Amino acid sequence: MASDGIPFVAAAGIILIALGFAASITGNGFLWGLTYTEALLLIFIVFFFRDPDRIIPNGDNLVLSVGDGKVVVIKEVNFPELSEENFIQVSVFLSVFNVHVNRVPVSGTIHEVKYFPGKFLAAWNEKASLDNEQSLISVDTGGKRIYFKQIAGLIARRIVYDLKPGQTVEAGDRFGLIRFGSRVDILLPLDAEISVKLGDAVKGGETVIGVLNNEAD
Repeated sequence: MASDGIPFVAAAGIILIALGFAASITGNGFLWGLTYTEALLLIFIVFFFRDPDRIIPNGDNLVLSVGDGKVVVIKEVNFPELSEENFIQVSVFLSVFNVHVNRVPVSGTIHEVKYFPGKFLAAWNEKASLDNEQSLISVDTGGKRIYFKQIAGLIARRIVYDLKPGQTVEAGDRFGLIRFGSRVDILLPLDAEISVKLGDAVKGGETVIGVLNNEAD
């Protein structure tokens, strides 16, 4: 389980024990109903914060998915505040049923980490990439700079990340999560070879999103 979920599991467990004790003492049907409901909530919380091991692919220039979910956007975009060059944006939507632990897409050195407050549009909304609360992280790898985002959604209200500029990372490293239901964007150079298509199911740290062109610019 992701460590960020421990307080939620502990709180739900304490409430469940208290409700179960009260229900058994009083025999109150309403309290028993609350106890069963709380038990289901506890099961969901444990399920949501699961953190399975992943088989990290070996290979040069691979870009891995930041999160689990479904590919909902593949398009060319421009962010003048980041670079004069255009990017290929690959967006993955994470439902509440997906693993929400996020993983670093490439090995390298963290260049910059930024947090932006914003709206809570539905994560599949195209405007979410610009308008929603989000983190923006860049990593230098093999002479190239890769950007990726954690984006809050309609239900997700908390972005968690543990990366700092200058930090060395390996592809597939865990670095954070988003609660509850969200989206991640990966911005790749235009000459990268994209390995997924719209609608594909992907796994964070395991599915290859694309392959970087290692030739000199």
